[in-house]
Amino acid sequence: MKMRKLLFGLAGALALAAPSIAATSTPELFALKVGRAETATGESIEHAVILIENGKIVTIGQDLEIERGIPVIDRSDLVVTPGFVNCYSRAGLSSSGASGTQPSVQASTELYPRQELFGDLLKAGVTTLGLYPPGNGIPGQAVAISTAGTTLEDMILKEGAYLKILMASNSSSRKMLDGAFEKVEKYNETVEKAREKWEKSVEDWDKEHKQRKKDEKDGKELKPEDPKPGDFVAPEPDAVAGPFIKVLDGELPVLFSIRKAGDYLHLLKGIGEREFNWSLRVPLRNDIDLFKVADQIGEKELRVVMEPRLTLMEWTMRERNIPDELTRAGAHVAFIPNGDDLDNMKKWRLHVGHLVKRGMDADAALAAMTLEPARELGLDDRLGSLEVGKDANLLFFDGDPFQPSTKLVSVMSGGNFVGDEELR
Repeated sequence: MKMRKLLFGLAGALALAAPSIAATSTPELFALKVGRAETATGESIEHAVILIENGKIVTIGQDLEIERGIPVIDRSDLVVTPGFVNCYSRAGLSSSGASGTQPSVQASTELYPRQELFGDLLKAGVTTLGLYPPGNGIPGQAVAISTAGTTLEDMILKEGAYLKILMASNSSSRKMLDGAFEKVEKYNETVEKAREKWEKSVEDWDKEHKQRKKDEKDGKELKPEDPKPGDFVAPEPDAVAGPFIKVLDGELPVLFSIRKAGDYLHLLKGIGEREFNWSLRVPLRNDIDLFKVADQIGEKELRVVMEPRLTLMEWTMRERNIPDELTRAGAHVAFIPNGDDLDNMKKWRLHVGHLVKRGMDADAALAAMTLEPARELGLDDRLGSLEVGKDANLLFFDGDPFQPSTKLVSVMSGGNFVGDEELR
């Protein structure tokens, strides 16, 4: 789609630097000219010009005029996409977790910056990670990080990105979930009783104060007056009720991990009439029967976090593209690599490309590596697509990103290239 003209003129061409763990600084304001921009919103922009200022996308459009004096990086031979977002990972974390209900645990307590792995992931195009805590049951809350940071302050983008809950079709899982929500109900009852007690104390003080004024007027001897009760302060919730209050208030999304269609149906019963923001994590394997509830998942327009894998139809050797089936049904797929190691993250887009070759829409596949996982982390206002106002986390390819022969030429994070040489 032809966008409005940008009134700024050509200044000269600069070359991209080779990927490296070091960041190559760029001017505060500069323009990129690329052959095509895949925005991850469903729009492809041929002959795209992207204006970047202070690490943010200011304007993006087709064949935009460039104001004289603004530096230009001209790589009209390349295709640019948003940086990849892996929303479900344990990369760089090593601790183990136990079973139980521990929703207050934060994955960020395990995070150590300056690991070589994060630099390697950045060079592979993974600009953002969602790190979840270990353990079964309700192990805690994920943290969203930038792989480009060198300190905790630089790296952490969002605490409490989602609350992880493992849900199976058994009574113990249902009891665990019900127990957590019952904690909220009991807390609310405690708050209500505390409020009633406070209101009674305010009412009593007002009565005594009025009587005191009357006695003072009558010349009676007065005792020292008790201080007026302050504002109501609710009691602090415990470590279980607190996070689940945020869940019901819409402040903390839930990622339910299930393994089969029966788990999903059991989950729906466990949620009941409660309304909150939740999505699914489903590991794909050959005996997965999620296709049986694909229409139900699609009808709710749920986000499903899964690997880009083909599975087999029951009792046959015929391939089944469940991510594509879910997408066509109306669900929003967010891909994660087939493994949490560096090699699988490097091959991530190629594995997704295999699903595209088997029929999945390429735009939906790109969004499943960028925009949908950014939404899962609650960071889609700044990550996951090439749109005005978003962080300039960009990947540069020498062809179609999903073709096996295509190479990742360069990576940009926050408007700076991942490289150790000056741009020229």
